[in-house]
Amino acid sequence: MKISVIVPSLNPDEKLNEVVDSLIKEGFDDIILVNDGSDKDHLDPFERAQGFDQCTVLTHEVNKGKGRGLKTAFEYCIANRKDIDGVVAVDGDNQHRAKDIIKCCKAMVESGNVVLGVRNFDQSNVPARSKFGNKLTSGIFKVLCGLKISDTQTGLRAIPYKYLDTFTKVDGERYEYETNQLLAFKDYDIPFEEVEIETVYIDDNESSHFNPIKDSIKIYKVIFKHLFASTGFKYTLSSIASWLIDNLLFNVLNISLLAMADDIRIGLATGIARVLSSIFNFTINKKMVFKSKEGLGKTFVRYYILWACQLAASFGCVLFFERVLALKEFGTGLCKIIVDLLLFLLSYQIQKRWVFKKK
Repeated sequence: MKISVIVPSLNPDEKLNEVVDSLIKEGFDDIILVNDGSDKDHLDPFERAQGFDQCTVLTHEVNKGKGRGLKTAFEYCIANRKDIDGVVAVDGDNQHRAKDIIKCCKAMVESGNVVLGVRNFDQSNVPARSKFGNKLTSGIFKVLCGLKISDTQTGLRAIPYKYLDTFTKVDGERYEYETNQLLAFKDYDIPFEEVEIETVYIDDNESSHFNPIKDSIKIYKVIFKHLFASTGFKYTLSSIASWLIDNLLFNVLNISLLAMADDIRIGLATGIARVLSSIFNFTINKKMVFKSKEGLGKTFVRYYILWACQLAASFGCVLFFERVLALKEFGTGLCKIIVDLLLFLLSYQIQKRWVFKKK
């Protein structure tokens, strides 16, 4: 394997020496340390590392954050390590064992995926704040972002060389950058897998520069910002707005056409309101939700084929529930809500993959 090990560090102690020694002992011959603006009292580990042929030290004159440290190393590898299989990011506090680092690297080379070294938070040696924070964040990732990641704060990440350029463009300069890395898996269709590693906490993780309040706010801000900018969230807002317009127009027209017979009045009000709200929905979905660059005519035809099928499916399914399954006791309204909710979810996938599909 041709692997560059990246170790960003701020004001390290002797634990960084232990990290370097263990990596060299296991045969790693390209270790890139990033001094992220450490003060003069904490330069010894970097100066020591420079004495090894296997080590390269990159320096930020001022503290710029872990995210910027990782990007600095990625950019260095892109410019100077073009023949490597990939890189592995490792924390400088000796919480990642060399055997686990090797295990993650092997999995990355074999699969071509990004590999996350994940910890087991059910073990007794895990500090309560770490257990709670990680389980909470993992749950939020799964529910809101659709990403099943068991350790969202792991610093052990093996990344194939082909993805380095993408990760240099991911937003974030400090701890929130690692969260953005995970969200990039979905945004850029980057495959990933997990490898369980030894769960190590030294002195209750007191050497960590992670601020539980300040950095957690940044991380959750990133998650919710990503959620609000996601296609699914905008699709939901578009659908709600279209539904409100449909109902508003129906009620206005229904009152305006009171002189007409009931069946004609309701039919006209329903038809006009549904057509106008669908035109609004089509326009918003094409331009703002899915941002489709396909021709207007092609997407228009596809959209209204789906629209017609959805109307027919809604009518047919409600009729099926009521008459064939004899579910009248639940009420027509409840049946329609259930059917339309399922059609709403199905319509999203069809619009994304067919109506407004990206070339």
